Amino acid sequence: MLGRMRVAARSLSVRVAAAMVVLVAVVSIVIGALTTAAISSYLTRQLDGKVAAAQGRAIGALHNDGPPPDSPHGQDAGTVTLYLQASAAAGSVITSDGRLADLSQQAIDVLDQVPTGQSSTVDVPGLGTYRVHATGVGSITVVTGLPTKDIQNTITSLIGWEALFGGIGVLTAGGVAIFVVRRQLRPLRRVAQTAREVAALPLDTGEIGVTARVPDQLTDEHTEVGQVAVALNRLLGHMEHALDARHRSEQQVRRFVADASHELRTPLTTIHGYAQLSLHQNDPELFTHAMGKVMVETTRMASLVEDLLLLARLDAGRPLDRRPVDLSRMARDAVADAEIVAPSHHWELELPAEPIIVTGDEQRLHQVVTNLLTNARRHTPPGTTVTVAATHREDSALLTVHDDGPGIPADLLPNVFQRFTRADTARTRSTGGTGLGLSLAESIAHAHAGTLTLASRPGSTSFTLALPV
Repeated sequence: MLGRMRVAARSLSVRVAAAMVVLVAVVSIVIGALTTAAISSYLTRQLDGKVAAAQGRAIGALHNDGPPPDSPHGQDAGTVTLYLQASAAAGSVITSDGRLADLSQQAIDVLDQVPTGQSSTVDVPGLGTYRVHATGVGSITVVTGLPTKDIQNTITSLIGWEALFGGIGVLTAGGVAIFVVRRQLRPLRRVAQTAREVAALPLDTGEIGVTARVPDQLTDEHTEVGQVAVALNRLLGHMEHALDARHRSEQQVRRFVADASHELRTPLTTIHGYAQLSLHQNDPELFTHAMGKVMVETTRMASLVEDLLLLARLDAGRPLDRRPVDLSRMARDAVADAEIVAPSHHWELELPAEPIIVTGDEQRLHQVVTNLLTNARRHTPPGTTVTVAATHREDSALLTVHDDGPGIPADLLPNVFQRFTRADTARTRSTGGTGLGLSLAESIAHAHAGTLTLASRPGSTSFTLALPV
């Protein structure tokens, strides 16, 4: 029970409703206090007028009769009249039955202290609280007063009614406030429900897809709840994108590890087989052949490991060497090497008269050009024309490797720069490649703040390397 009370005390709707109730209560108290003060002042002024009228009648009776009168002379019940002279004092009070009664000495002593010329409120012994006024008439001071009992009764009754109506108003305001606040916060509860639905999803593994969203009718940005709903929807969208990207990255890592394991397993298996063969054979010629195969597979495995290490360094953002590199000379050297390796292809070179200079790692850029030419050589039939062209455009240098071969299959184009991507899905080694060449080329291009793009169709394939000058 105590826990529920604490939760209710922390509830936003309860706190807002309580604040509204407190506000209504404070306003009611202020209005009641001001109303009471105004009514009290108004009734006091009325009573002062009656006191002045009673004093006028008392003074008139004094002028008409000479000595202090011994009859009511039209005064209201409860009227106190005191005549003060230097040597004597006479005072009376009109009883409820209209008779005159003499004032006690204590009452006379209190009334004798009333300042002349102003109205005062005093407690008259034996009579109660009175509103009195003193006026000098020659050598006589006339003090007249009327009881404030009616004013006090009226103010007490007024305060009682104010308390009753104020309490009813506060209770009504509390009920209305709870209803209105809960109705207005209903969209916020829908937002919280959406957040709870998303929180209940298994987000640690697997592909997330599209999660729940706050309904469109609650996403009005002109309201505070709408702004929260829009922010939550945007957050969920970013979260989905990030989690899906993480999932894709995990899948790529798994594929990468599997492909790397497969690529390393093949040469290791070959080395292991020839090593066992050489141990069980005494034929020097067979031993030499086995060691030659071991050397070939070791070299291939070392090349693969170097490529994997380079990819890891590029992924980690390791800085590359930054020196001026003559891209034109690099293209000429690469084409010259390719003509020796593949004389069955037609190699063409298109270079401008002026050398094209870029800033970067010469060894890595040479690896990009070599990988592009190797890719064209391996995946095109003999007689294919491969054209290497270098141009200078605005603030970038372009190196294009184009061939008129059969082109890249359409289903392979989206994944051509992914690691271990090969056209031979059976992982045969007929081409001698590992599927890392184009991935390395793209990573090196990105490390140089450049790009490597591909355009392919049957009879025309172009790789374009763009580097900032």
